[in-house]
Amino acid sequence: MVEITQTTMYIFWAAAIILFGAAEAVTAQLVSIWFVVGAIASLISAIFGASIPIQIVIFIAVTILALVITRPLVKKYINPKKEYTNADKVIGQTGIVAEDIDNIKATGQVKVDGKVWTARSADNSNIPAGNEIIIDRIDGVKLIVKSK
Repeated sequence: MVEITQTTMYIFWAAAIILFGAAEAVTAQLVSIWFVVGAIASLISAIFGASIPIQIVIFIAVTILALVITRPLVKKYINPKKEYTNADKVIGQTGIVAEDIDNIKATGQVKVDGKVWTARSADNSNIPAGNEIIIDRIDGVKLIVKSK
C-alpha cells in the first residue's frame, strides 16, 4: 500500500488547482471555478497540517459554499434578462398587407400602427395586399404574420 504524505497532498491540491483552472479557462461559462476555490482552501489546510480527511471535508465545504454564495451573481450575468424593445409591442397587433406577401419571392410589406414593415407569412402562404393580418413574431427586421 502506498503511503500518502503531506508532500503528496501538496502536489495533489496544486495539481487540482491547475486542472480545474485549465478547465475553467477553456470553457465559455463558469463550470469549475468553485472547485479551484475549494482546492486552494484544501492546499492551505494541508500547509497548516490538517489531516487528509479534514482536507477533503474542507474541499467539499468550501466548494459548496463558494457555489452558494456566487450563484445569484453568476446567474445575473450568465443569463441576462431579455430586453424588450418598442418593436415588440406590435406582436399580437393587427395590420393591413401593403404589398403581397410571398415567402418564395421574398416579397411582402404590412402597415401596422402607421409604420410599414417587411413581412413574411408564418405558414408560407401567400397573402394578397389589402388583407388583414395578425403579427405573430419578429424575426430580425421582418414581421412574421398570419392571415386574420
